[in-house]
Amino acid sequence: MAFFALSLGASFSPDPALAQGSLFDKAKDLLKSGDGETAGGLSSTSLSSAEIGDGLREALKVGTERVVGLLGQTDGFNADPDIHIPLPDSLQKVQKALQTVGMSDLADDLELRLNRAAEEATPQAKQIFWDAISEMSVEDAEGILNGPEDAATRYFQDKMTPPLSDAMRPVVDNSLAEVGAIAAYDNMMGEYRALPLVPDAKADLTDYALEQALDGLFTYVAREEAAIRSDPAKRTTEILQKVFGE
Repeated sequence: MAFFALSLGASFSPDPALAQGSLFDKAKDLLKSGDGETAGGLSSTSLSSAEIGDGLREALKVGTERVVGLLGQTDGFNADPDIHIPLPDSLQKVQKALQTVGMSDLADDLELRLNRAAEEATPQAKQIFWDAISEMSVEDAEGILNGPEDAATRYFQDKMTPPLSDAMRPVVDNSLAEVGAIAAYDNMMGEYRALPLVPDAKADLTDYALEQALDGLFTYVAREEAAIRSDPAKRTTEILQKVFGE
């Protein structure tokens, strides 16, 4: 989708020339003008603060839908070096010990399955993001528009981390079993404990995979926010065209 010109794993480098015509800048100008007209003639339609807030909400909905779509597919986490989920620190010594006896594939298999569980659970986040966006007040929208570069991301993290955790925990738990991560963990630990003189090791896979999945989600929400703030690309819905259209 051209509205957010980001590809999975690609870094975003805002162009200062584009930033001057960004969606957020236009919305801020509209809010300040009060009559829907900006110095650059960006809109000739009279818009209320509520309508401008609707435009921001729509932009954030499109962006978060894209995040969920990108990460909630095969290799959304696994193939992305920025959010790939490694084994937890407590299992790093297990991985190294198995490598010495030629069984590193057991640890590699578990690592892959942790990423698959995060990919399976991610689609659950979409409706929670949208609910939070729908509940956003005009004051919230103004705070985001006039706030720091990551104001929307901070808003989402503060408002959504508990409900996201609650909603995604059972999905992650089930996904770990369905993708074979629990069986892979048990198999790996059985082989590890059979080695001589190895220290004890264990990990809570559900807590770890959930934490890593949320970190990955918010990493990409932050990137989408950067795109919203700096990319004057195509407006794909009626409200976006009304609020942000040329």
